[in-house]
Amino acid sequence: MSELIDDLVTLRDWLRWATSRFNEAKLCFGHGCDNAHDEAAWLILHALHLPPDRLDPYLDARLTRHERLAVLELLQQRIARRLPAAYLTHEAWQAGLRFYVDERVLIPRSYFAELLVDGFAPWVEDPEAIETALDLCTGSGCLAILMAQAFPNAKIDAVDISTDALEVAKRNVADYQLEDRIRLLAGDLFAPLGKRKYDLIISNPPYVTAAAMRELPPEYRHEPALALAAGEDGLDVVRRILAEAKPHLKPAGLLAIEVGHNKAIVEAAFPRLPLVWLDTPSGEGKIFLLRRADLP
Repeated sequence: MSELIDDLVTLRDWLRWATSRFNEAKLCFGHGCDNAHDEAAWLILHALHLPPDRLDPYLDARLTRHERLAVLELLQQRIARRLPAAYLTHEAWQAGLRFYVDERVLIPRSYFAELLVDGFAPWVEDPEAIETALDLCTGSGCLAILMAQAFPNAKIDAVDISTDALEVAKRNVADYQLEDRIRLLAGDLFAPLGKRKYDLIISNPPYVTAAAMRELPPEYRHEPALALAAGEDGLDVVRRILAEAKPHLKPAGLLAIEVGHNKAIVEAAFPRLPLVWLDTPSGEGKIFLLRRADLP
């Protein structure tokens, strides 16, 4: 180990070494980065307290011995423990915003983020007209925070069944000083909401099928199973949302649900629903939308 510390001097040296070791270890990516090089760069920059988007100016900078030890420790944890980088750095990014994360919550990677940056256009014609919005299965609270930014006049409710997840969400809401606009509620889907109605309900619920759960790479097994597993066909929670949502929508209200790669399963399960599939820059057919009148 001492020889390694002595041989790898510059940030470029460590980036090359880490990329090789990540590939050799056959790590799985998908929690912010999709390849060994980018994830290695992310972790090294974090260990050195450098901006995550400024790699080039520092590539040939020489690292002190203390810095080399810090970099090595972080990289070795990624390899040995197969922990996603976000759990090592305790940060994840959505729509350019930083969120605190740990193993109590799913690592943010929702397709909703790209829609909310644009104010959910064209389905929401006037973002300022949204008065109430709901984020079901909020997890880290990241989507509720993005909704608060997208809809400046809205009061946001964010619900999760996990009180541990809500502790993380509370921290993120406080970081963005949105305590007066985002209400965090513990409970099972609509249970804690009473008769409250919303202009917009979004949900990124658990939707992983039983077969897919059995095949999850080690990195994904560190995430809460409660936030992933949703029965044999992945639609246990989606079915409940569709059955219970209508009384909680205003007359012109919208419901949007993220289902990942399960488009074909959803269409087969609900052939009579007029599902509108929303495309984003990073994915097509991952989210479906319904109007209140379309719901059973």
